[in-house]
Amino acid sequence: MAKDNTRRTDHSGIKMGFVMALFSIALAALWVRTGWVQLHEGDALAEQASRQSLAAEYEYGERGRILDRNGEMLATSVEAQSVFARPHEIDNLDVACDVLSRDLKLPRRDVYRKLKSRKKFVWIKRQVTDREAAALNRADLRGVRLTTEHSRIYPNGHLAGQLLGFTDIDGRGREGVEHLFDKLLSPSKAEFVVQRDATGRRLYLDAHGREIDVNGKDVRLTIDTHIQHAAEQALANSIAKYDARAGIVLVVDVASGDILAMASDPFFNPNTVRSSNPAQRRLRPLTDIYEPGSTMKPLLFAAAIQEGLISSDTLIDCENGRWRVANKVIRDTHPAKWLPAHKVLRYSSNIGSAKIGMELGSGVYYDYLTKLGFGEKTDLGMPGEAVGILRSPGSWTSVDLAAISFGQSIGVTAVQLAKGFLCLANQGATKDLNLILVPEHMRRNASIQVFSPETAAAVLKMMEEVVQEDGTGRSARIEGITMAGKTGTAQKASKNGGYGDQYLSSFVALVPAEKPELLVITMIDEPQKSPYGSMVAAPVCREVTVRTLAYHGQLSETLHAEATVSEPASDLSGAPLDKAVPMPVATAVKDRVPDMRGLPVRRALETLAGMGIVPVLKGHGMTVTRQEPPAGQPWPGNRTKEGADDVFVLWLS
Repeated sequence: MAKDNTRRTDHSGIKMGFVMALFSIALAALWVRTGWVQLHEGDALAEQASRQSLAAEYEYGERGRILDRNGEMLATSVEAQSVFARPHEIDNLDVACDVLSRDLKLPRRDVYRKLKSRKKFVWIKRQVTDREAAALNRADLRGVRLTTEHSRIYPNGHLAGQLLGFTDIDGRGREGVEHLFDKLLSPSKAEFVVQRDATGRRLYLDAHGREIDVNGKDVRLTIDTHIQHAAEQALANSIAKYDARAGIVLVVDVASGDILAMASDPFFNPNTVRSSNPAQRRLRPLTDIYEPGSTMKPLLFAAAIQEGLISSDTLIDCENGRWRVANKVIRDTHPAKWLPAHKVLRYSSNIGSAKIGMELGSGVYYDYLTKLGFGEKTDLGMPGEAVGILRSPGSWTSVDLAAISFGQSIGVTAVQLAKGFLCLANQGATKDLNLILVPEHMRRNASIQVFSPETAAAVLKMMEEVVQEDGTGRSARIEGITMAGKTGTAQKASKNGGYGDQYLSSFVALVPAEKPELLVITMIDEPQKSPYGSMVAAPVCREVTVRTLAYHGQLSETLHAEATVSEPASDLSGAPLDKAVPMPVATAVKDRVPDMRGLPVRRALETLAGMGIVPVLKGHGMTVTRQEPPAGQPWPGNRTKEGADDVFVLWLS
């Protein structure tokens, strides 16, 4: 048997040691590298990682709202989609041009020019419709994207359109309140950190350092939408009836000086600013200068009474309706010989007024006019306000003084006239008008006592005769309500010099006459079918006053059925509503159901609660549109109003 003398050598130990040595070296190298990265390069790598996973983004707020005195919305912002492109990312230029021009209804050459731009960012179309945005989402064009902006809307159409103004495509206020308070209304921008994963999806927001509120601040006006709509509706009806060129209605709360309505026709809808013209956008109560005519006479009488020149019973020779001053002849519509001063105002005698003015003197009368605020801007702060025309008394001739005494040869704005009569209503002390509730408006001018309370009361008594007796303002009379008023029919200057055949018809009303709470001024410019303020402007003043008193629950029950007003227009086209609903009256006949239609729900609930009624509410709106039982009907089952809460239902919209 052969023996294998070959001896095998075992090298496994050496191999294991070698492998362990290699692993030890590698592990040591990793530890060294880890230490190097951790200690030497740690800060730089952490910053690089942060740049890859964290990004700064911006959040833009909404423009502030504009509200009426009761918090009703006049202007607000809504989200809208806009289309932009990054031209360098577009794959197929022709396809992108075809899709964008078709879906966005844009000229292809304009789209092509934008997409060929060397810019990194170009707007294609701002604030597109939902249908256009959906079409672009389906098209999924590379390099074309949608972004969210805010679009300005005015829910009530043309309601107070000139006062509100409008914004441009970038959200900057251009006219009216939008321009006046642009900085306050404009939103701010907040920067915040977004963390994303490797696919770019947002993980969370780091709220540290973000602004609390990036939205613009709200502005609240003194305007009441219900009164504003009543004024606009009455004004539009009169302008259509008499084929007039334009018109103005102002409603002022005497106690506060707050302007409750400032209507200007032709109307302007801020939602359709591109289709408007400058004449529509003009806020006529502040920008347009008129020779006011006979509506200035009560202020003349107040100055003369204050100076002790006349009293209510002072006899004045009115020259049987024809009187020559220098080379001019002054005529009266109602000729008379001797009239006491109160009848000079009642019948609106130009001759009697001219004689009072000439006795007063140009310098003294000028001083009173400046104290009342004529010849300077009111303290409303609105852009474009005119100062009127009031020449230095040194340049007045005898003819000028006579003409200014009955409201010619002087130019005033509607708000200046309102401020002058507000002084009479405020017992002879001046008071600033106010259009803004929030932010609170600082009164610039301190109140001064122009007339004594006795003088103001005497003039209001004379103005009451204009309406309540056989004066020129009889058509403004309201049963059960005392009104002090004055008509005006001013011949307008001609472009060719002198006076032409066009007129400004106006009326001023103070209600109630003894202690006015409400001031209403109406001006109808160039009515074609009748020039007289007693026929054209006074009925408008009456209608607005009736509706305002009804809205405040102060109307006589005999006029309940007369007080009708449409709800403020809610469609963005600005078209007025066709159907009028009875204006609510807070009072009710003892055993009859009151009329709640047209009231804000809060006021309706307050009124019914005061009668011991808790109604059932149906709907989710803010205004009462229907009620059960109907207004004016006996309470169901011959029940009195007490305990009738289970049968009263209000529908809201």
